[in-house]
Amino acid sequence: MNESLKYRNEFKYYISPHQRFLITQKLKGIVALDQHATDTGEYHIRSLYFDDAANTALHEKLGGVRNRVKYRIRMYNQCDDVIHFEKKIKFRDYIAKVKEPITRSMVEQIAAGNYEVLKIGHKPLLLEIYDQIKHKLLRPVVIVDYVREPYVYKYGNVRITFDKYLRTGLNHTDIFDPELRPIPALDDDKIIMEIKYDEYLPSAIQAALQLEGLNRISASKYVICRKYNKTNNWEDY
Repeated sequence: MNESLKYRNEFKYYISPHQRFLITQKLKGIVALDQHATDTGEYHIRSLYFDDAANTALHEKLGGVRNRVKYRIRMYNQCDDVIHFEKKIKFRDYIAKVKEPITRSMVEQIAAGNYEVLKIGHKPLLLEIYDQIKHKLLRPVVIVDYVREPYVYKYGNVRITFDKYLRTGLNHTDIFDPELRPIPALDDDKIIMEIKYDEYLPSAIQAALQLEGLNRISASKYVICRKYNKTNNWEDY
């Protein structure tokens, strides 16, 4: 574990729209809508995930490796004003995230194979990604697309999100393509509820969520969407 990072608890559950409705009704008056949500109470997320020549991120997740990392470029509401290159770190049941803002021009240069754009001396994450690209052939592999309904609770730094309409870009990796038409990666009515918090989950939140009636899952949107890639040989898994 990197002691310089802030690690958080993360739990995921598959729920139905009806369960989501009941949970959000119980959360009313306790949690607040995340400040980044639009007037619909949601926002759109599109991520471009990377993996290396050995498909390390894919195999480690499928193999149940508890300590692992993933790299992705993420944008919101299909706008290019906020774009980040992120590294998500999994350590046992804890997660941490490191991110660095990048521009649309940088993304386009990366897509064109000009990886030198990442060699920025005072940005260690971008230098790390550049090293992964050069020595492990890290490359973009799949677009993950969904709508998020986010809530926050300041005590315990709790974040509860409902991720809907999970879609995959199949083998397309241009996140700016106006003609991109992602296809459903889960049943249309299936929602992924994620709960993140620091040291503790307040009792008021526990009571509202009624977690004892739900089955915790180890869902990875990246892996779910990767199974649609034509280059995968899924009978091996």
